[in-house]
Amino acid sequence: MRAFDCPGRSAVYATDGMAATSHPLATSSALNVLREGGNAVDAALSAVAVLGVVEPHMTGVGGDCFAIIHEPDGTLRGLNGSGRAAAGADLNWYLERQVSDLDTMPAHTVTVPAAVKAWEALQQRYGTFGLDRLMRDAIRYAKDGFAVAPRVSSDWQAATEKLSNDEGATRHYLIDGSAPDLGSLHKLPNLATTLEAIASGGADVFYQGAIAAEIASTIQAKGGFLSEDDLSSVEVDWVDLISAQYGGYDVHQIPPNGQGLTALVLLRLLDQLGLNQHDVDAAERVHLEIEAARLAYAVRDAYVSDPATMSRSVNEILADDHIAALAATFNTSKRNDEITLPKLPDSDTVYLTVIDRDLRAISLINSVYGDFGSGIVTPQSGIVLQNRGACFVVEEGHDNAIGPSKRPMHTIIPGMVTKGGKLAWSFGVMGGAYQPMGHGHVLPNMIDYGMDPQEALDHPRTFWGKDDVIEVERPAASSVVPHLEACGHPVRVAPKPLGGGQIIGVDHANGVMIGGSDPRKDGLALGI
Repeated sequence: MRAFDCPGRSAVYATDGMAATSHPLATSSALNVLREGGNAVDAALSAVAVLGVVEPHMTGVGGDCFAIIHEPDGTLRGLNGSGRAAAGADLNWYLERQVSDLDTMPAHTVTVPAAVKAWEALQQRYGTFGLDRLMRDAIRYAKDGFAVAPRVSSDWQAATEKLSNDEGATRHYLIDGSAPDLGSLHKLPNLATTLEAIASGGADVFYQGAIAAEIASTIQAKGGFLSEDDLSSVEVDWVDLISAQYGGYDVHQIPPNGQGLTALVLLRLLDQLGLNQHDVDAAERVHLEIEAARLAYAVRDAYVSDPATMSRSVNEILADDHIAALAATFNTSKRNDEITLPKLPDSDTVYLTVIDRDLRAISLINSVYGDFGSGIVTPQSGIVLQNRGACFVVEEGHDNAIGPSKRPMHTIIPGMVTKGGKLAWSFGVMGGAYQPMGHGHVLPNMIDYGMDPQEALDHPRTFWGKDDVIEVERPAASSVVPHLEACGHPVRVAPKPLGGGQIIGVDHANGVMIGGSDPRKDGLALGI
């Protein structure tokens, strides 16, 4: 239990339903749907549509979506709603032009945005309300305006230069060349019209006709290859989950092309290396987490890609002998300098989870990848287009090399945890590449160290920056930095918070849900 005389917030306890999102308006929207008789999936879809308006730099209809659903009977199902590269995105084209970093060519990072197709698939399979009801709040905030929240404002201000380089972005997301002020009312009338069209006509309105034509023409005018045929060919896939055990719990993830496999490798390494032998705030724990994560991310960067091109299977990567071989390279007192990791663009996302009174749960994540995605916004429909293609590599023979109609390695990963076939936690940790590291931090916080969901999210974090320097959040810096430096890690205090996250757990004995929301964002958990 937290110290009540210190700043912070308590975990939320409720019995008849709970939602946790990164923005108060989205959490409120989800709860309203639950109160009207909608289920967890209905509530989550309402919330994610709102987030695409009030956190436009993080998410929206121009991005991708992954989800894990837990049914009341314990059945688990995953949805991969990630889009593909253009059919014309041939590796040789980039090699011939000596392109090494796709992020320098924004129009070539725009993959087909699959979120709307994923939302429709979720609604058709699990929903009880139509899209017209589920998108109502999002449409209202886009049309009538929403107050810019503090963390949203900070991120928006930092993206001003990026937005100023694009006609559509300047038109819809800047005011006289500047980001909107904190607390000001911002309206997105063109996006409202787009959302109204989707609400009444479904996903086909987005992937065929005028909206699709504008997306394709906007990208092609900037030198990209995305076409109307690419958009009309969009598919989302229902998938069987992959899982691994940690501390007697089963941790479930979406299979590749998502990086959920990385989180499972990390958790298996932490288990094998005895993370729980260290005190919760021990510098030795931090060193172990960092080194195990660097090993797990090296596996990701070698193999995780579109499953059609992976040279090693999930089973091979999670096999006991492979995990043991990785663990054998760990040194308790020294950084492994043989591990080198490629640099991915700075990115973030939104994650939300909802559980209803029947214990149907959804763990959902939706993203445009970088802040305001590619920085390209369609001038008429107001759609922020993702830069997910920046996760491809330009390297002949690499599993994750860019290719025609191929899915890239994907950073967004919803999580679900069960024990004995019963739901334990629906959770996710935002923050682009940080996400597997986040899963490997908050789960041990709860399983090994007995924290509630809010405490687990509050706890200080570490990760490496783009220059491979280990970043330590300020509350932990003085206690762990000397030890990390002695182990050979370059270290600095993190210049900004690391990621975000939401967790809802279930106490089956008492019939209670327990939720938390990351203070690094504007959001909150609320129950009914």
